[in-house]
Amino acid sequence: MSEFISYTIIGIFTGAAYAIAASGLVLTYSTTRVFNIAHGAVGMVFAFVYWDFSVRQGFPVWISLILVLFVAAPLFGVFVQRVLARGLGSAPVSVSLVVTVGLLVGLIGVATQIWPPEARTLPQFFHGHLIRVGSVVITWQELITVTLSIVVAMSLYVLLTMTRIGTAMRASVDNPELLQLYGGRPQVVAALAWAVGSSLAALAGILLAPVVGLQYYDLTLLVISAYAAAMLGRLTSLPMTYVGAMALGIGQSYVVGYLQNIPFSDKVPGLPAVIPTVFLFAILVLLPQAPLRIGQVKGMVSAPVPSLGKAARWGTLLVVLVLFISVGMPDSKLLLVGTAATYAIVMLSLVLLTGYGGYVSLAQFTFAGVGAVAYSKVDQPNLFGLLVAVLIAAAVGAVVAIPVLRLTGLYLALATLAFAQLMDKLVFQASFAFKFDNPLHAERLSIFGVKVDGTGSYAVVMTVFFVLIAMVVLAVRRGRLGRILIAVRDSPAAAGTLGIDMRWLRVGLFAASAGIAGLAGALFAGLRGTIVAFDFQFFASLLLLLMAVVWGVTSVTGAAIGGIFLMYLPVAQSDNPSIAGLLFLLLGVGAVILARDPNGLANKLFQIPGWIQDSVYPAIVRRFPAMAMNKESGYDDPASLEEVDADAVAAR
Repeated sequence: MSEFISYTIIGIFTGAAYAIAASGLVLTYSTTRVFNIAHGAVGMVFAFVYWDFSVRQGFPVWISLILVLFVAAPLFGVFVQRVLARGLGSAPVSVSLVVTVGLLVGLIGVATQIWPPEARTLPQFFHGHLIRVGSVVITWQELITVTLSIVVAMSLYVLLTMTRIGTAMRASVDNPELLQLYGGRPQVVAALAWAVGSSLAALAGILLAPVVGLQYYDLTLLVISAYAAAMLGRLTSLPMTYVGAMALGIGQSYVVGYLQNIPFSDKVPGLPAVIPTVFLFAILVLLPQAPLRIGQVKGMVSAPVPSLGKAARWGTLLVVLVLFISVGMPDSKLLLVGTAATYAIVMLSLVLLTGYGGYVSLAQFTFAGVGAVAYSKVDQPNLFGLLVAVLIAAAVGAVVAIPVLRLTGLYLALATLAFAQLMDKLVFQASFAFKFDNPLHAERLSIFGVKVDGTGSYAVVMTVFFVLIAMVVLAVRRGRLGRILIAVRDSPAAAGTLGIDMRWLRVGLFAASAGIAGLAGALFAGLRGTIVAFDFQFFASLLLLLMAVVWGVTSVTGAAIGGIFLMYLPVAQSDNPSIAGLLFLLLGVGAVILARDPNGLANKLFQIPGWIQDSVYPAIVRRFPAMAMNKESGYDDPASLEEVDADAVAAR
């Protein structure tokens, strides 16, 4: 009995910490309509800041808490609202997701840059002082956490429902123009909500850090538990959010405590870690959706679509270029070329799903992992084995899409995130897939009986596959199906009135996207020869989304360039460990800046010829008129050239 009570107390403590984090998440969303994916990263960073003040610099605990919770964290929240999140409440959900994911990655970069990896411990409050009730021991840390969670929940409830400021907070998102007419200041109350939300994230991080440890990713990703609790409250109800957090914490504690009594527990060592994920996925699928805004990528102007001939020429040029640079290149470099091709193919899956279809997925690397495992397990290193891997990955994508058919926007993105973590922590580390200490082996691909042994030849083959898939994706975009996808992306309601069955269209789109990612994973398995679960961590899917947005999630060119840069990111971090965190920060900042332009930097490259023709060339003509004389057109003198230039300007 005492064991059961101990597990219950631990669960209540964990649930209380989840409740504090989830309350801040609900406050931010209910008052600004921005779901902050980076909420856990905010708590992680300020847990490090608190450690820096209290341990490294030796400030008293109470001064450190005041500096973090009432100065640094609120100021950061105001900065985010004023600079990064301004206008996100009325923007498409996909934009706010990319901005907050970029903020998450950027904050991880800040933490790793300021506090390089090393062993750190954060002592508990009143460490060494215990409360004994019979055979049960309660720490002051647990008692303080539970007390604070109750105080926070009651205070926020009173703030939002019984005060003038709370009324203004709710009005600022429901009707900011009307609030202004009554003398309210929507931006001020939004900044206040972000300030309080950041302080609550910091408080949750400080309370969890002594138990979890000062770890960049563990503290950041623990907020998935807060997502689950917040979703139970439908992002609006603080009491239901608190109940959900407590139920989640207690349930997770029981699973950890009695894991040895669960059948087949030795086959699923990651089961305790995925309890919040299972809870989140179940809530998303089973409970009715809250009235969220539709989450497709609206207002997107797609990048230019090249003709078949032009695409073939550029694809041939790319293959020839890879063939040329692979001559005499060491295998270590050729592996990087093949890795870039892998990432580029996975990004093509995002071009189809997000760029054309308008759906955000946070699990593309997971589908790549499914393809890699299938290719290795089938043990057919040929085109048949490759086809089987693609079909299995596509089937998994369809299976994921079917239960979430009614989900849109934020709910759909969180469902794919939950699926990715479930696969990462549970399936990929199980004995029937692979473990970190038991990698899977895969052979190089053979094509019609000819085995591609050389690493350089294999990199060329992977490039050929990228070009072929890119041609197919572009063909889809030019055809009738592409026009349907764009119509559904831009106006689902209008597409529905035309009789388009968007549910099964989404299933097919997810299946095709997952199949492309599975192809990349299978080719990657053959390239590397051995694969482990670390190769397909779901955090890589977040980096993939950001890199795709930076370079252009609507174009094949953006996928190619993004694949190269995503390959180079860990290489640059390894070669320059002193700026490893800075590179993450730059990626996050780039995604935040370009989130509102999903065509990315690749589209800027497409605009260079027009910019030269419209701006640079006329300036050169005016300065050096003799250089622009066109004998065939009959313009032989500067005066004629000036007339032509004036006519061109007038025409534009």
